[in-house]
Amino acid sequence: MAEILIAEDDPEIREWIGVALTKAHYQVRTVADGAAALVAYAERRPDLLILDIMMPKKSGYDVCADLRKRDRRLPILMLTAKTTENDKVLGLDMGADDYMTKPFGFGELKARVAALLRRANMPPAGEAGEKIVVGSHTVDVDAQRLLSADGTSVDLTPLELGLLRFLAAHPGEAVSRDALLNALWGFSYMGTTRTLDQRINLLRKKLAGDADRIETVYGKGYRLRA
Repeated sequence: MAEILIAEDDPEIREWIGVALTKAHYQVRTVADGAAALVAYAERRPDLLILDIMMPKKSGYDVCADLRKRDRRLPILMLTAKTTENDKVLGLDMGADDYMTKPFGFGELKARVAALLRRANMPPAGEAGEKIVVGSHTVDVDAQRLLSADGTSVDLTPLELGLLRFLAAHPGEAVSRDALLNALWGFSYMGTTRTLDQRINLLRKKLAGDADRIETVYGKGYRLRA
């Protein structure tokens, strides 16, 4: 049974999420602030973290950034009452895998949680030592890192790695947004394509001078240029 850690300072929302996920047969722990979330993580690593942004003692942004230094593979779902795009992009940039804007329903919550857990538990595909070349960058799949020609490297989240691998499996092809969403978020995903577009933009930032290798195919999706 997967264990989910919920960090949310609003007691009603925290209780509602906890009860809903318990009924969905997940094991649940809850905390009320960012500092407590870090303590709970240190005591026992959860299988997934649901993390509110605006919390006392330590914000969700800070918690996410802190955990990503230690744990690249922990699925993190951010909750936000903010509706501006910059707030959502900042959460993804800190290393969150997905976000949900309050208010949301149980169906969407369950779908997002299931998709994140499924992706986190996927065994690595392909041959051991598999590498993907994107311009002057190399993707080390086993290490989940993006290596540049000058020897520097940057960590990839599981979602970013999945995007690169899926695009690399279809070199030169225009891959639709729906195909990417279905492959990486699952057929039950209830969010919008904007989440995908934001993640692609953040991935391009990590590729720096090779950002243009991921081309936008207007009206359809994306293509990895050979």
